[in-house]
Amino acid sequence: MDGIVVIDKPAGLTSHDVVSRVKKILGAKKAGHTGTLDPLATGVLPVCVGEATKLAPFLTADRKRYRATLLLGVETDTQDIQGKETGRSDRVPSEEEIRMALQSLTGRIQQVPPAFSALKHKGRPLYKYARAGEFPDVAAREVEIFALDVMSIAHPHVTFEISCSKGTYIRTVCADAGRALGCGACLSGLRRLQSGCFTEDMAAPLEEDAAAARPALLEKMLPMAQALPFAAAVEVSEPAAVRLRAGFQPDAEMMRGNVLPFLAAGDMIKFISPEGELVALAEMQMPSGDIAKLNGKTRIARMLRVFNRLHP
Repeated sequence: MDGIVVIDKPAGLTSHDVVSRVKKILGAKKAGHTGTLDPLATGVLPVCVGEATKLAPFLTADRKRYRATLLLGVETDTQDIQGKETGRSDRVPSEEEIRMALQSLTGRIQQVPPAFSALKHKGRPLYKYARAGEFPDVAAREVEIFALDVMSIAHPHVTFEISCSKGTYIRTVCADAGRALGCGACLSGLRRLQSGCFTEDMAAPLEEDAAAARPALLEKMLPMAQALPFAAAVEVSEPAAVRLRAGFQPDAEMMRGNVLPFLAAGDMIKFISPEGELVALAEMQMPSGDIAKLNGKTRIARMLRVFNRLHP
């Protein structure tokens, strides 16, 4: 069983819990997620199963989209509603102030990761320091907020949708907005709507009953060849697929039989077998327009991953 299944993660489970349940439901030996969601959060969690676990490093999308709700007037040590309260304020900012504070956080910003996070400092997760009462100085990191739209304001709750780069902490966005407003704030609800090419409508619910959950997961499972839609697909013959799986580096002769879009050096390509299976991923070493001029044995791409044949 090999492919990618997008889970609609329920609240209360860790991402690891979800992966363990998917493995049990599908009887899979290997599985892994492509981006952690906190237990508080719900929504899109892509899980790679079987041979598709080799795709995981390429699926940690640069862009994610969330719907979040912040609670004004309350600060916690974890920056979300599940943490220990560290501050409270009766200040009631105006709607205009709230919108301005959130908009000030768009674009490329410097964000200090929360103390209770899995980000590592000197090889150790920050949350382990925090649980021991230690709070090392952690440098701010650049993240990008592509868009932030306030959906509703019903004091003390503010709901907004946010599109951001990977590595952005939405609870820190809430805490920073609260600090700017002078009343404090924390995250009270979070749903991931999209992670790269994986969207909410692709997600399957995670039923408690394994027998009931299995058909829905199998129906929603995405074949490996359909992953990475940004990578140009290159169809190869069965002999070429065998050579690629054996470690052969793609040359100009192998590529000449394909009609390729313009590809620049550094672009990713995916080799597809006659059966429609994903054979390998590679990175172009030169523009595709140069291939016709080259000696057939000239290496034109660098192999990134090779995938075993799924149906021998």
